[in-house]
Amino acid sequence: MKLTSPEFVSAGALLLVLGKMALQLWLESINRKYSRQRQSPPSGVSTEKFDTAVYEKSVAYTLAKSRFESFEIIFNAAILILVLFSGLLPAMFEWFIEQGGRGALVQSSYLFVIGVLFSLLGMPLEWYSQFIIEERFGFNTMTKKLWWIDRAKALLLGGVIGIPMLLLLVKIVEWTGQNWWIWGWAAMLLFQLIMMVLAPILILPLFNKFIPLKEGSLRKRLLTLGERSGFYAQNILVMDGSKRSRHSNAFFTGFSKWRKIVLFDTLVQQLDEAELEAVLAHEIGHYKKRHIPKMLFSSAILSFGGFFMVAWLAEQEWFYRAFGFSQGSIVPALLLFTLLSGTITFYFSPIGNFVARRFEYEADAFASRMTHGPHALITSLRKMTEKNLSNLTPHPIYSAVYYSHPTLFEREKALLKEEEKLHRTETA
Repeated sequence: MKLTSPEFVSAGALLLVLGKMALQLWLESINRKYSRQRQSPPSGVSTEKFDTAVYEKSVAYTLAKSRFESFEIIFNAAILILVLFSGLLPAMFEWFIEQGGRGALVQSSYLFVIGVLFSLLGMPLEWYSQFIIEERFGFNTMTKKLWWIDRAKALLLGGVIGIPMLLLLVKIVEWTGQNWWIWGWAAMLLFQLIMMVLAPILILPLFNKFIPLKEGSLRKRLLTLGERSGFYAQNILVMDGSKRSRHSNAFFTGFSKWRKIVLFDTLVQQLDEAELEAVLAHEIGHYKKRHIPKMLFSSAILSFGGFFMVAWLAEQEWFYRAFGFSQGSIVPALLLFTLLSGTITFYFSPIGNFVARRFEYEADAFASRMTHGPHALITSLRKMTEKNLSNLTPHPIYSAVYYSHPTLFEREKALLKEEEKLHRTETA
């Protein structure tokens, strides 16, 4: 059997999907076993301040989510295998062509409909996660009505934004010929940059209310921190995250003069002013260390490679035949690459997470310097870990594959080590 035979390619794709599923199930299994072995908080810098009952609840939450994720892994793999090898995709493509011709709008609509179908298939799992697991552990505050409204809005936004973008991509193939992938990549990159500006202004307010942080000591303290660190934001906003969940977070959106600091209302309720200042200092650290541009650059390089691969695969008849398509349109290659790429990039996720964790350590160190020591950040991390029932002790291999943030203990050790090093430098 030749490496480029359709039979070999389809068998290889099947093995990739099954291999990823098996590895993910193994990771969930070893992480559950690792969590069960911990009956109390492990020895570490937080042990004396982390409540045992809360720790036991966090373990139960981890186990519940892991069991559900194992089911989700099997479900998603089964759906992907069914869709790839049942002949459904080429049959739907031919139906679209028969009904509307080979125009760019018809082909881009086909891609959009496939995306919607995958979204609909995943909705029962999303429902269970929100209204069973999150409800059981006291996180869910979302009503069923709001859940449906969110999905309807997301679907409409997908059509308003997604179809024109897909249409442009298909038209770029028609306009530019063999080098379409370079122009397509440039268009997607430009689209991402535009969305960084427009999303906080036009899209996020469709789902949440953003209210300026009221005048007072907290606002003054955070603005002073921004001035002290050279981070000038247009506004500090509080987001009503509590209408969906009791989980908490903070982030900033946009760039340049459109930059805004956003605090979840749950976070404002959970932390004191010094701790909120430390959390914001951490977010500013990402900006000052240029982590966002670095991540955007990495993403641009990866997407450039992805577009090149799609262009190359679109010229290989064996790739189309392996999944029941006939060569002649770029759309099947785009769809198949999108569906299969996750089975390959999954194996490289530890590399991306390793870099992301280094960024977190750098932002923590910056926050420590900006707030005169690590203690406010440490207490804020402890509170957020406790309130979110975060897993304190994930299996090291599981953490390497899935965690973009170090654990609480890892961050505390790094912060205290950084403080000790700074102290030695000052006294030398």
